[in-house]
Amino acid sequence: MWAVIKFDKNQLKLFEIEFKNKFKNECKLYFPKLLTQKIKKNKKFNKELNLLGDYVFCFHNNFACSNTYKEIKFLKGVKSLLIGHQNSQKDIINFILGCKKLENKEGYISQTVYKTEINKLYKFTSGPFSEKIFKIIELQKNKIEILIGNIKTSIGKKNLLFCPL
Repeated sequence: MWAVIKFDKNQLKLFEIEFKNKFKNECKLYFPKLLTQKIKKNKKFNKELNLLGDYVFCFHNNFACSNTYKEIKFLKGVKSLLIGHQNSQKDIINFILGCKKLENKEGYISQTVYKTEINKLYKFTSGPFSEKIFKIIELQKNKIEILIGNIKTSIGKKNLLFCPL
């Protein structure tokens, strides 16, 4: 059974170690992640972004048992548990399968997770225009016509990552 747990971002590694020690190899953790490129002082570096912020999906067969669920509350790094996971198993599984379909070879979710629409505002999360806001003018098969301020240009769909505002 899948459960959704809110964790402390500063104690992520500690949470993973505690969780795996408690439930041995019978558990699975799933973090849907995006990989972005940032440029600072003319240097590129990659940054992982957890798509769900400080939430993680955890799977264990004994999560249906209330005692096991209560034990998770007291693990280091756990802030809270979302209630109602028993009733939402189909939705959780569908979401996880959808995310896994969008993952590339490295395990990161590709740009197709966001729906692109004409005349909507977006923000670049990678590349030379990182953190710049733009508006989509026209969508083509492999290119997007955008407007950054008063400058009109086109970019490849697969080259840069962006998210809606």
